[in-house]
Amino acid sequence: MIHSFFVISSTGEVLIEKHYRGVINRGLCDTFWNEVNQASSFEEVLPVITTPKHYLFHVYRHRMFFLANVTSEAPPLLVVEYLNRVVDTFHEYFGEVSEEAIKENFVTIYQLLDEMMDNGFPFTTEPNILKSMIIPPTMFNRVANMVSTRSNVAEELPEGASSNIPWRKKGVKYTNNEIYFDIVEEIDCILDANGMIISTDVSGELQCTSKLSGMPDLTLSFGNPQILDDCSFHPCVRYNRFEKDKVMSFVPPDGLFSLAKYRVNKGATDIMMPLYCKPQFTFHEQTGRVNIMVGPKQNMQGKTIDGVTVLIPFNKSVSGVNLQCNVGHVSCEETTKQARWEIGRLPKDRTPSLSGTITLFPNAPTPESGPTCLVDFKVVMFCVSGLKIDALQCTNEKYKPYKGVRSVTKAGKFQVRS
Repeated sequence: MIHSFFVISSTGEVLIEKHYRGVINRGLCDTFWNEVNQASSFEEVLPVITTPKHYLFHVYRHRMFFLANVTSEAPPLLVVEYLNRVVDTFHEYFGEVSEEAIKENFVTIYQLLDEMMDNGFPFTTEPNILKSMIIPPTMFNRVANMVSTRSNVAEELPEGASSNIPWRKKGVKYTNNEIYFDIVEEIDCILDANGMIISTDVSGELQCTSKLSGMPDLTLSFGNPQILDDCSFHPCVRYNRFEKDKVMSFVPPDGLFSLAKYRVNKGATDIMMPLYCKPQFTFHEQTGRVNIMVGPKQNMQGKTIDGVTVLIPFNKSVSGVNLQCNVGHVSCEETTKQARWEIGRLPKDRTPSLSGTITLFPNAPTPESGPTCLVDFKVVMFCVSGLKIDALQCTNEKYKPYKGVRSVTKAGKFQVRS
């Protein structure tokens, strides 16, 4: 299965190196980095790279490459899923996944990698069980371990590790039994200059925070389950029950976890775009004009759109730009020729607009069209797919849990052509 595991920074530095079936020369990372340099961007690197003796699988997250080396045939999705589980576990333990966090927690990371993989095969990847085996690093734990010279690794195997429900520990008790669901959806789309949809895709994740006592057996039903497509579930979900009745039946882990990921089975005309972006670029000989307007759609009355940012990647023939905006602030990087307009929260009393001039290099060809703008945003308490949680039933326990539901819609690759 997996022979070796590496974490490589965005500059090519090997931060973590772990071998499960014999040591492999680090030159393998140089081979991978050569492929990175040949790609147009980090995101465009092929997820699976084949060499005469190795298969290199990787995921690019948090500006780092998480690389696995496989020397024989293996299910690709299993390797990719394991790499994503490793990143999610790091985030669960350290709060953030960055080069600094990895360098500060070398010991804990190698302990986790020992528990999560056994002789190259994924073993324990559930955070609840891992936290019972390896105590998450905190300032208090570090000081206590230094004083008592104890390890943060548990001496006994957790009870849940040997049960048929390994994701939930026994003896959980809460004064108030509560469970919260967050519907987080991302929009990937391409719009033309008139705001018409060229292509769109909506993916979502159902995140859950469980604070329930005992061993509850839950059944979650939806008002419109037909819009869920290409679902992937947490191991706690009974897949056959969902295929048959379109409900999620599960015994939840304790704390925060991802219950399901899905794609939205809807046509482009049925997707409600939260905002519009109207870019206009005109060129005449060696100069040009810019005019961009951003605002909420009519269906967003009463909703707050936060974190709005417009990225404008100008052509290399552009020598300089002079931009002004009436909301937020705009900046332009001379090296990358990218203008960044940070609007923040969309105001309700005026329409944000950006205008200015463009200067081209002498004898540079006049661009046939303007650049494609990239828009980022976040809308709380808005579900672009319209997914609705209908009811939650709890059996195997006497209490009735409190249920909370929140929706968040974010921009993925939201592109607007000009």
